[in-house]
Amino acid sequence: MAPAAPHHADNNNQDSAAKKVKLEQNVGKPSRVIHIRNIPNETTEAEIIQLGLPFGRVTNVLVLKGKNQAFLEMAEEISAVAMVAYFGGCVAQLRGRAVYVQFSNHKELKTDQTHSNASASAQAALQAAQVISNSAGAAIVAGGGNALQPANGGTEIQGGPNTVLRVIIEHMLYPIVLDVLYSIFQRYGKVLKIVTFTKNNSFQALIQYPDTVSAQTAKTALDGQNIYNGCCTLRIDYSKMTCLNVKYNNDKSRDYTNPTLPSGDGDAHQLLTSGGVLAPQFLGLGSGLASPYGVGVGGVGLPAFGALTLTPASPALRALAAPPLPLATVLLVSNLNEEMVTPDALFTLFGVYGDVQRVKILYNKKDSALIQMAEPHQAHLALTHMDKLRVFGKAMRVMLSKHQTVQLPKEGQPDAGLTRDYSQSPLHRFKKPGSKNYQNIYPPSATLHLSNIPATVTEEDIKDAFSKRGFTIKAFKFFPKDRKMALVQLSSIDDAVTALIKMHNYQLSESNHLRVSFSKSSI
Repeated sequence: MAPAAPHHADNNNQDSAAKKVKLEQNVGKPSRVIHIRNIPNETTEAEIIQLGLPFGRVTNVLVLKGKNQAFLEMAEEISAVAMVAYFGGCVAQLRGRAVYVQFSNHKELKTDQTHSNASASAQAALQAAQVISNSAGAAIVAGGGNALQPANGGTEIQGGPNTVLRVIIEHMLYPIVLDVLYSIFQRYGKVLKIVTFTKNNSFQALIQYPDTVSAQTAKTALDGQNIYNGCCTLRIDYSKMTCLNVKYNNDKSRDYTNPTLPSGDGDAHQLLTSGGVLAPQFLGLGSGLASPYGVGVGGVGLPAFGALTLTPASPALRALAAPPLPLATVLLVSNLNEEMVTPDALFTLFGVYGDVQRVKILYNKKDSALIQMAEPHQAHLALTHMDKLRVFGKAMRVMLSKHQTVQLPKEGQPDAGLTRDYSQSPLHRFKKPGSKNYQNIYPPSATLHLSNIPATVTEEDIKDAFSKRGFTIKAFKFFPKDRKMALVQLSSIDDAVTALIKMHNYQLSESNHLRVSFSKSSI
């Protein structure tokens, strides 16, 4: 797909000043086609459509990933005018990055099979947008070139369809207070009301904005992100509520439009009134950030994050707030196979979920060990994923320890090499704050992800390396676009755990050591 009638100044004979003048002249003229700049590399067509959907029907989309640009075609010019006017007054964001919204000098986008709109994902996104536009109608009042109006027609104390967000906090290793939520969500628009409660053993919140676009912007920017690094992942969708009726201002609920409300008894179950039924949620068109865990805590993915992704798909993972008071970083591990376990083995295995600082196998009870992680959420990650995991044939038990640190043996004290300090190890995976590795944290599985494979190493070389260590590979697959990475499938999770311990940091060449982690995929 290519923009029709390309009037942009591509003439190599023109100097840059002339190009700049022409560009500035063109971008100010209203057009159904919106030009969006500075988009993240991983941005999907669905995310671009989400930016425009609150303003009216979207008819076409083109993402130029190599140029960090996109074009969005609206059905009506007035919708495009409303969108440009709105984002002229506030910053549009995709995956935490500010993007710039302006008119394109193209009047329409034409379909071309060589461009991205021919892909199944783009077509699916456009079809979903069509369904929502048909069922919900225009959620935004766009008139006479005026700035976007609140969905209810102008007042800022009520709501409307798609103005209330439902927020679920996953992997909540730290307590989340209402003021933290307010500080995060007010970045994307005026927060009117917040109600927090616990449902199905998960902490949830309802957050009301005055207009659809503020809610849309917050949802796109924050879905899959982590409040704290590697944990407390935001999962956001639209609530069926169109207005929240808050009875008390306290630590469970707040009406920012009515500061005179009584504090009440702090009951989390506030009365919520629904002024109508929500239009179908934009399913499948989330922000795509990778949660930190990939499956849960990590991401943002961190999305994930993009595992505790956050993410949902994958910008660099970033925490949204400073963590609260420190929690336990030391784990007590028991029921180990004392004939096979070593400090190095525990360092490698627990290092999948955090940076191991010290390991002590207990001198008088060698089936137990203390493991000190760099941060509390890493200890919780390891506990969550590895309690009762079979390691060297035994179901390992993992729990938080009352110890604050793992003590090194005093000089002359017998230790037999059972205590190791890894604080300066070059093998830590999460040394950088917000490391992208948080997006690739997954539970133990029979499939392993291999990386740092040199170009000279073949599939047979890798299979031979595993075979020499006693492992049989059931399936193998190089990544099609990056042969530095591959997936290997073993016969069981037990074998994969042992293989990760023995093959991580395996020397493949003079300068390349294999990196091994658990994968969410199968072959």
